[in-house]
Amino acid sequence: MKLQGLKEMGVLGWALLLSAVFHVILILSVNFEVPDLKYLQDKIPPLEVVLVNAKTESKPKKADALAQANLDRGGNTDLDRQMKTALPPPRKKKTEVAQAEAAEAAAASRPGQERQEQAQQDKVAELERQAQELMTQLNAQKKLESAPAQSAAASMPDNGQQQEAPKNLNARDLIASSLDIARLEAQIAKQQEEYQKRPKRKELGGRTQEYRFATYVEAWRQKVEKIGNLNYPEAAKEQKLYGKLQLSVDIRADGSIDKIQVTRSSGHKILDDAAKRIVELAAPYAAFPEDIRKEYDIIGITRTWIFTKEDSFSTQ
Repeated sequence: MKLQGLKEMGVLGWALLLSAVFHVILILSVNFEVPDLKYLQDKIPPLEVVLVNAKTESKPKKADALAQANLDRGGNTDLDRQMKTALPPPRKKKTEVAQAEAAEAAAASRPGQERQEQAQQDKVAELERQAQELMTQLNAQKKLESAPAQSAAASMPDNGQQQEAPKNLNARDLIASSLDIARLEAQIAKQQEEYQKRPKRKELGGRTQEYRFATYVEAWRQKVEKIGNLNYPEAAKEQKLYGKLQLSVDIRADGSIDKIQVTRSSGHKILDDAAKRIVELAAPYAAFPEDIRKEYDIIGITRTWIFTKEDSFSTQ
């Protein structure tokens, strides 16, 4: 009986041992790998969701697309189309906008603009000087207003009594000072208004480099010289007068003459008057081109006029 029991236990033990070895081999032979997501992504179709800007209570029987709300409506075409809205334009950064504005401002500004004529600068300086003098007078009048009141307060007795005569005198002085101040302020306002309303000018000499001005001045020169040689002064021929003078001509935007001024005389009144007459005979001149008209109301052309011994005339 004991022998038979040992045999049975031996068979059971061997069976358990073989089973354990088999399971170990089976477990070790199994290979676990991470799934390839890219493979799944390629195989699974994308889910398209449409955002609609309206909705209806009823659901469509056959939906054409998925959306965040029900929309059962028709369209204005028989074709199978879906309405789409364009994406908004990308917003520019503040730095990019600032750089673009700075570039436009730099392109709009034209370096190397010629200075205005000295006479115009003197006029501006004179207006500023007069305004400064008027302001000085205005301050002086204000001081005169306070001086009688201060002197009257200093001369008051301790008992608080005041004299009527100085009080009446101070009132008259205050009225007169107020009138003077009002006149000065009106004069200053008038001069400032005249200064602001003055026309926009461009002074051009004989060495004009900018193309649009150089073209206009050259056409003006050719016309003046042609008219001048056709109408050469007879008195200059008879008296054999010749010489140079400097003439400044202000031309309005419509081509008419605003002012003629001899800035440097030739020493002969006949030649000076002849130059002015030639300018008047050649008028009117061409109107300003559109690009010049937008910026300036008057162009001042200053040139040297030459009357030669050969009874010919030219400018430079």
